[in-house]
Amino acid sequence: MDKRLPIAAAALLLVASAAHAADLQVSLGQPVVSAAQDVDVTVSYRNTGKETLHVYRWFVPAQQLQEQFLAVSVDGKPAEYLGPRYKRVVPSLRDTVALAPGASLNAKVRVSDYYDLSKAGKLSVRFESSGGKVLNRSLPAGVSAKQAAQPQQDEAIVSNAVGAYSAGKVSPLLQRSQAAKLEWQALARSAVSGVTYAGNCSVTQQNQSRDGVTAAGSMADDANAYLNGTPSGTPRYVTWFGKYSQANWSTAKAHYVKIKDALDTKPIKLDCSCTDGGTYAYVYPSQPYTVYLCGAFWTAPTKGTDSKGGTLVHELSHFTVVAGTQDHVYGQAGAKNLAKSSPSQALDNADNHEYFAENTPAQQ
Repeated sequence: MDKRLPIAAAALLLVASAAHAADLQVSLGQPVVSAAQDVDVTVSYRNTGKETLHVYRWFVPAQQLQEQFLAVSVDGKPAEYLGPRYKRVVPSLRDTVALAPGASLNAKVRVSDYYDLSKAGKLSVRFESSGGKVLNRSLPAGVSAKQAAQPQQDEAIVSNAVGAYSAGKVSPLLQRSQAAKLEWQALARSAVSGVTYAGNCSVTQQNQSRDGVTAAGSMADDANAYLNGTPSGTPRYVTWFGKYSQANWSTAKAHYVKIKDALDTKPIKLDCSCTDGGTYAYVYPSQPYTVYLCGAFWTAPTKGTDSKGGTLVHELSHFTVVAGTQDHVYGQAGAKNLAKSSPSQALDNADNHEYFAENTPAQQ
């Protein structure tokens, strides 16, 4: 048996992954500012390679923006992203749009709907993401799933920067965010907590989601108790948050204190209107504490890996008043790799928070 084969295969995977990312050219058209101060930008994807690329469909929005892939600033200051953050089922080829060699795809994004452009100023927009988030990468022959799970260098995909002057516009999402903030602050002053429902939640859905909230509360209690112990590079911590440091441990601890506080004392609203079977749930980070439950949530177990309870921990971590996490990667394999390659990003990734809280298989 040639023991060199796994190493060669893993190297082949790295070469293939890097090549695919390099083959995708992303460019932005000049922003178009309407009389009503709506700002539209066209995102163009072009395959400069010799193999078909598969771009995840949420990077080619037909209507609503479902991923934060634009870096937007006004007068040099980052504009707040107001759009949704999702917990998705680990994506596959069926979630992609094929891009043949030499072909292009275009998508128009109404930037003013999804970013806070309420202040007038010089607008700058640029595409920023990583090859692993944008592209589905099938494994080359001879590469096992175990080898594919090894940490890899993921090449960044960055477009040209485009600019315009914006006189400022308050987006509907910003208005909703401001209204949501006033609502939950009023409820907090009235000491109103617990769970309410929207989106025509059935009795069965209410019962199942209530069990999920209970499971999330137990997970948050356990995570807080664990992080209140002696800080050290324990297997559970290192698996999900990477190399130990006192500062990072303290950050993780602060996040779970706020997640527990949200579950214990905040007015959580669960909306059952989403039916997407490839999505567990989503939230608008600046609109606490409403969680939109989707198709995959109802088939998930109450507790354990990718559970109802864990999904709620994941989504609560997204709120800017909690931990403001993003979705750098999905799934246990991706979360473990992220902890190894970038502890700072693991502390900013919602799935890492979920898997630490679920702790399956259990680690000390």
